[in-house]
Order: sequence, then structure tokens, then C-alpha cells
Amino acid sequence: MDVQVIDYLAEDAPQKFVESLKNTGFGVLVNHPVQQTLVESIYKNWQAFFNSVEKENYAFDPEKQDGFFSSEVSETAKGHAKKDIKEYYHVYPWGRIPPQLKEEILTYYELTSSLAEELLDWVEKHSPADVAQHYSEPLSNMIVNTPNTLLRILHYPPFEGTEEPGAIRAAAHEDINLLTILPAANEPGLQVQGTDGKWVDVPADFGHLIINIGDMLQEASGGYFPSTSHRVINPTGSGTSKSRVSLPLFLHPRSEVVLSEKHTQNSYLLERLKELGVK
Repeated sequence: MDVQVIDYLAEDAPQKFVESLKNTGFGVLVNHPVQQTLVESIYKNWQAFFNSVEKENYAFDPEKQDGFFSSEVSETAKGHAKKDIKEYYHVYPWGRIPPQLKEEILTYYELTSSLAEELLDWVEKHSPADVAQHYSEPLSNMIVNTPNTLLRILHYPPFEGTEEPGAIRAAAHEDINLLTILPAANEPGLQVQGTDGKWVDVPADFGHLIINIGDMLQEASGGYFPSTSHRVINPTGSGTSKSRVSLPLFLHPRSEVVLSEKHTQNSYLLERLKELGVK
């Protein structure tokens, strides 16, 4: 399996990017518009938030799904019995955000959402005609004025030796949404599963921007674009004493957008949230 690292500024970037998505479910961009200084600042400031007791004041809302999810209530990946070793915060522009973190994180949300529209245009342009004809509307139009796109700030805490045997930071799973946009985390661990069943590291040098397909794009494309399994493995050696922070933006259509004859965005999302045990 070869997840391509593509120069965003290159003339053939759209074609190579979509080829990588089709072949592996993942594509990695360099020379992209997401400033590394902004990402580094967010990592630092949200690490301080996760280290504080303030996070408890923002406990998640089961209906709105915004706010702080502690490790006690975080996800259990579909098909797994043990909870992931992580905590996280859900950011929506309309949701609750700690005041001192709001301006910076919404700047990032808007920047990556804008880039996402362009990447969806790339995907549609390079979809075969018999696949594109099933899109109920242009892919980039599906996210116009959507209230559903989710920015998750993930914190994988240092290991203390009390972790449940067999649990890992993020068990093998597929994302629910159209595309996920993820700047490389401050620590390694992200892997994708190839068609041969083997796990390989996703190129994740600091400054790389990682994009992967979610189940909703797989649904909308009739399976042409694969939503591939990925995971975050546990650290070893000196890495066990370090936190890992990452910033996936989960790109969701508006609730009424038709993905297929079977599902709208809303019906698909509700089905998956119930499977994850957070709805």
C-alpha cells in the first residue's frame, strides 16, 4: 500500500490526490494552506486545557454532541469491546467553546473547511462519470452552510500503567463523514490497513496534512471511494510518557443531503452514533 505525499501546489495535485484516495482511502498533502504555526499553537493551548480541571465544566451534551468527552465516556470503536484510551472535545461554531480558545480554534475550523470544499471539487472532478452521476448534488455543495461539520480536539494521555489490557489509543475504525482533514499529530501512531490486511504507517511528518475518506463518501460513491480502517497504536519506550494531540476535522453534509437511496446524512449519522454508544 502506498499513501502518496502530494505537493498541493503542483499542477497534477488534484489527479494524484484522488488516485491516492481511491487506492488507499488516504492522501497526504504538503505545501498546503494550513499554517503550521497555527497548528502548533492549538496543540499547546489545548494541551493546557486538557491538563486542567476546567474541562469538567464543559461535559458533553448527549443531544448536541458538543463539549468535553472524558475517557470514561469516550468511544468504543465499532466491533470492539474496550474503550479507546483518549479524551476529546467537540467544537462546532454554534457550540460551547472555552472563551480563551475560541478565536484561534474557529480560525482553524474556517480555514480547513474552506480547503475541504476545494478537495471535494477535486474528488468530483476525478470521479468516473458513472460514479459522479449518483451524487445527489455537487460534493462541495453538500457542505455549504452545514452545521454538522465537526472539529475534534483529541488528547491521548501519557500511559500510567493502569490502562485496561488490550485497549489502545484508537482501535481500528472507519470515519463516518465525507472526508477527514488531519494535520500530523505531535506524536506518531497513525496506521492504515491495506487490502492485504497488513497495517502500515501513514506518512505523518510534522507539517503533513492527512486526508482520508469517510463512510458517507463511500456511500455516496456507491463504494467507489473506500473508507479504509485506520487506528492509533500505543506508544512504546519513552513515548509512553508523552501526550498525543490531534485535530481531525470531520466533514459532514447538511442533515437533509441525500447520500444514497438508503440514507440521508442524518439517518446515517444517527445509525453510527448508536453503534458507537455515544447516542
